[in-house]
Amino acid sequence: MVAVQPFRWAFLPRFRRGAFGWRGSTLAVQRVRQAAAEICKVARKNPVLAGEGAVRFFERVSGALEQIDSSSGAIGSAVYVAIEELVPLIASAPVEAKVRNAWLDRLWKAHEDDQIPYIESLTDHWGELCASREIASTWADELLPFVKQVLGPGSSPGAHFHGTTAVLSALLFAGRHEELLELLELDRLRWWYYRAFGAKALVAMGRKAEAIRYAEACRGLNAPDAAISRFCEEVLLSCGMADEAYERYGLATGTRQTYLATFRAITKRYPQKDPRRILDDLVASTPGMEGKWFAAARQAGFLDTALRLAETSPCDPMTLTRAARDHGASDPDFAVGVGLAALRWISAGYGYELTGSDVFMAARYAIEAARNAGRADEVNNRIRAMIAEEGSRPGGGPLSMFLGKDIGPV
Repeated sequence: MVAVQPFRWAFLPRFRRGAFGWRGSTLAVQRVRQAAAEICKVARKNPVLAGEGAVRFFERVSGALEQIDSSSGAIGSAVYVAIEELVPLIASAPVEAKVRNAWLDRLWKAHEDDQIPYIESLTDHWGELCASREIASTWADELLPFVKQVLGPGSSPGAHFHGTTAVLSALLFAGRHEELLELLELDRLRWWYYRAFGAKALVAMGRKAEAIRYAEACRGLNAPDAAISRFCEEVLLSCGMADEAYERYGLATGTRQTYLATFRAITKRYPQKDPRRILDDLVASTPGMEGKWFAAARQAGFLDTALRLAETSPCDPMTLTRAARDHGASDPDFAVGVGLAALRWISAGYGYELTGSDVFMAARYAIEAARNAGRADEVNNRIRAMIAEEGSRPGGGPLSMFLGKDIGPV
């Protein structure tokens, strides 16, 4: 075993109690990321020292952040990511049981003092932090009475014990699976946050089909359906049942912040699936908003699908204009189609804070592509027809306002 050596951590002075004020969220997020990066860097050469550094970080972080306006959720997310990064460093550090137990005592105290809370999820990894079945069992035995008191039939509504997930995690890590499942039967609310440990226990026992049924039974009002679906999907994938995993959960679990990122995430997760089939399924899953998948279709090289989406469902005009610009030379017919679609959706009132320049550029790239495709007269006539149609409306529209009857040398 390697002993813990004294070390001058750069992050420690930055995490004194009350170090960040009410408006200090941006700086705090930066400091949390820097601290995690510093500890991870040390871990490459000295894993024991890194483990000690991670423990010291968790001891200080909540007190340092307690005065911050955390309503945006940014600082909470940053600390959560730090926990996910640093827990494995503590768990894998090759230290004697005496040091391990001292670390656990310090982490437990930090979790008890966490009032906001910022390090609440630390106990979700308690079994992993124990690093041995013996230590995990000891912690479980010590805390079980408190959990039974909270979950048991005589508990009062809203009763809470901050170490409940620590016990569940410790029982799981210690291999006491049946005991864990029996304990969870006391939970009248069938809360997924707790019962996820039971589902994992069933998987560990080789009862994977039962684990999926167990997880599905947790669905209901306010249940985290996405988390439940991700678990079930992982179980099916681990069984080699990728087709069933995709059909039942693939689209639901692949959702990301953008439509393009969603498509990429699902195709990466299911490489055996035809990307065009995945795209078609995603388009069908959003009736009335099919055009949102234009960028995904275009990036995947499915220009026929992208053009169809642009022509039949509302799309962001600026996204279409950029596509017309980028494909004007390489795929002029496609560029013509999306350029005209951009003008049509602008005329219909779509787009965010568009200017005359935006209208002009959409027409310009459509006509430039038309010249490359040998369709200049056709496209000029179609644009003039759009302008004439707008002119017949009361008050006109953006095309007639900014392009005029004669579109000129755009």
